[in-house]
Amino acid sequence: MKQPLVILIILCCHVFGFGQSKVSGLVTDGSGEPVAFANIVFKNSSEGTISNDNGRFYLESEQTYDTLVVSFIGYETREIPLVKKVNYDLAIVLVDAAQALGEVVVYTGKQSKKNNPAIAILRKIWAKKRENGLKKYQSYAYDKYEKIEFDLNTIDSALIKSKVFKGLEFVFQDLDTSRITGKTYLPIFLNEVASKVYGDNRYNLEKVEVQGNKSSGFGGNQAITAFIEDLYTDYNIYDNYLKFFSKSFTSPLSKTGIDTYNYVLSDSAYIDHKWCYNIIYYPRRNNELTFKGDFWVNDTTFAIKKINLEVTKSANINWIKEVYIEQDFEVVSDSVFLLKRDYMLSDFALSKKEESKGVYGKRTTVYDHYNFNTDLPEKFYKTVSDPYDPRVFQRDSTFWGNARLEQLNEDESGIFKLLDTLKTVPKFNTFYNMASILASGYVEIDKWNLDIGDLYSTFGFNDAEGVRLRAGARTFFSQNDQWRLEGYGAYGFMDRRFKHGLSGKFMLDRKSRLILSGGHRRDVEQLGITLTSTTDVLGRSIASSALVTVGNNNRLTNINLAVANIEMEPVQNFRVSVGASFRNLRSALPEDFSLDFIDPTSPTGIASEIKQFDINTTLVYTPGKKTIGYGVERYDVNSNYSTLLLNYTAGLQGFLESDFDYSRLQFSYTQPWQLGGLGRLTSTVELGKTFGEVPLGLLSVIPGNQTLFTIYNTFPNLDFYEFVTDTYATMHLEHNFNGRLFSRIPLLRKLNLREIMGFRAAWGTISQANIALSSPTNIPLLAPDAAPYYEYSFGVGNIFKVFRIDFNFRGNYLDAPNARPFGVTGSFGFSF
Repeated sequence: MKQPLVILIILCCHVFGFGQSKVSGLVTDGSGEPVAFANIVFKNSSEGTISNDNGRFYLESEQTYDTLVVSFIGYETREIPLVKKVNYDLAIVLVDAAQALGEVVVYTGKQSKKNNPAIAILRKIWAKKRENGLKKYQSYAYDKYEKIEFDLNTIDSALIKSKVFKGLEFVFQDLDTSRITGKTYLPIFLNEVASKVYGDNRYNLEKVEVQGNKSSGFGGNQAITAFIEDLYTDYNIYDNYLKFFSKSFTSPLSKTGIDTYNYVLSDSAYIDHKWCYNIIYYPRRNNELTFKGDFWVNDTTFAIKKINLEVTKSANINWIKEVYIEQDFEVVSDSVFLLKRDYMLSDFALSKKEESKGVYGKRTTVYDHYNFNTDLPEKFYKTVSDPYDPRVFQRDSTFWGNARLEQLNEDESGIFKLLDTLKTVPKFNTFYNMASILASGYVEIDKWNLDIGDLYSTFGFNDAEGVRLRAGARTFFSQNDQWRLEGYGAYGFMDRRFKHGLSGKFMLDRKSRLILSGGHRRDVEQLGITLTSTTDVLGRSIASSALVTVGNNNRLTNINLAVANIEMEPVQNFRVSVGASFRNLRSALPEDFSLDFIDPTSPTGIASEIKQFDINTTLVYTPGKKTIGYGVERYDVNSNYSTLLLNYTAGLQGFLESDFDYSRLQFSYTQPWQLGGLGRLTSTVELGKTFGEVPLGLLSVIPGNQTLFTIYNTFPNLDFYEFVTDTYATMHLEHNFNGRLFSRIPLLRKLNLREIMGFRAAWGTISQANIALSSPTNIPLLAPDAAPYYEYSFGVGNIFKVFRIDFNFRGNYLDAPNARPFGVTGSFGFSF
């Protein structure tokens, strides 16, 4: 779970609305056992739902109905009179059909894959899926309207009367009820986006032009907006796997579905003048990332007309109690089924208990005004429109009246007005400020346009500084500042020295993202944790402040660094930067760790401080990366993109008394792989070579890790500076099975643990000239040149939903002094 959700849970505002027919209840059999997946529909309509794992259901409609129909295979269908518009807590008992009909086939538990008519229909859906939808046309265009709403849910009298909401009682004057869950809720955020989408199947290109964007609630907070964008990515129900919350759920229409779901042909009927079959599906096993629900499919095109998906309660996913999806398709040209409306509801909560309070996240997307086979040049699709054009955020009521393909109801319309009222209430602002601090780590001082922080970096400890305190601040006028200044000061109580870092960034051109930046830093740093030389004047590795370490963590460096850089993004997701840096490096604990090297110009022939001026050129390509914002700092909204980096560094001897003339070429490639039901694999390959003679402080150190934290891209069984190279190649593989294996072990199934496997390898060499240059140092310079060094690990994640433990094994070089053959690392964090 990401931090911005904290704000959404804490804050609230008022809305009003109601439906014409509301009904809830419990479906049981003759023995009192709940009937899961029972069909519940309003009579003579296509509006319905299914009962959950516990037999409970809730259904709502804007129309008025007087009869509810409840059915399930193997039981008699019941019609329940609805004497009122609102009928809650109905107790519905289904009678076994065998009691009335004699011999009957009852479908329960696992369904056969052979001679199952539902699976025969499913195979035809697979065969026809590429003939349906937009793929049938050469080119297309359509209007898209999306609204995302977040609501505080499970509002009861105790919450309303609590001290937390004293003085804010007016927001509870009218509450609405979810048509999916039957719980009361209070909207706190609403965002609307109107777009025009163009696509061409010949070029396999698509272009989205955002025409309007409007927010209430927390629209100005990009951390929350990024969080929401990441949650609600687009998906296609015909795909084998549907990605939500960084996890892959098996689609009920997947070719692997017959091994994952049970299917039952339940009914057939005309829907919008098309004869359709109704198929119920539910998972074969618990604790897997699956859905339950039903869908209607046309009998000739085998295109989906209507589908609903509900994540099973046993699914291995955190902080989410319910996920419910509905999709409706319309018929075009009498045979083509196109998506008309997509609705998704997520119930975020700290616990999956029925009474637990949380936040609804609801996304409604409506598609309309389809046009086909209008030729547009390929150049049109490659010309990127500016989604952050100020005019997009300043559309008037006339624009929105025409752009909304689904009009706001009364409660949604009230959000805009009420949020303006709430912002004038001091107590509400107090809640907002507290939540904002938790989410960002910064204390906002609006009257000075300044943020104090990062509060999470206040305390640190290492062998050189002892206890360390740090305080910082940054300018902050808005989320889209064109310039930003940031700095910090720190003090070590053991070395009794002040440290600092200062940074400035200025955007010169928004279209090309031409940014000029620079800064200065004087601090103590653990440099042996990365293969690249640091140019960060504000950051600090966790290894530099670890409270507990393995072995002697005394190989720290005093760094005095000045940098200047200019970067631009000539093509989307392709960044080019050129910069210069000047650094002074010397050991922070010279008795334990020496950076000495041979210097013929020194009176003693040995120098203990490196002075180095470098020019650096970096190319970074991140295909598929999505961001929001147009300021000097942007927010990422997805994590499934690859990163390719090419870096060239040239050291200039003599300039500003620089000591060495050398060049270094480095390349890295990081790729996340979503492997469907098998989980997620992250891979990184990195290569590098240094040309010229340089001392220890400028060589490439294979990243060790002497902390107790699991840090990706490091080797947890290596000490800092254990292997030093001038030519290297490393590989890191980490696979998270997301509980797929543990879910098959009865004793572990309910714990929702997740298994993680890792493999890491490094090969490198170091020249005799570089070894000789650093001969005065007091640590050996060794490289893994005899054979690639490797490690492997087995981890268990999601312990109590927040902890992860890794058991790490050293594969070779076990005869090295103080070699650590085994180690345990861990991490803490919130994730879905």
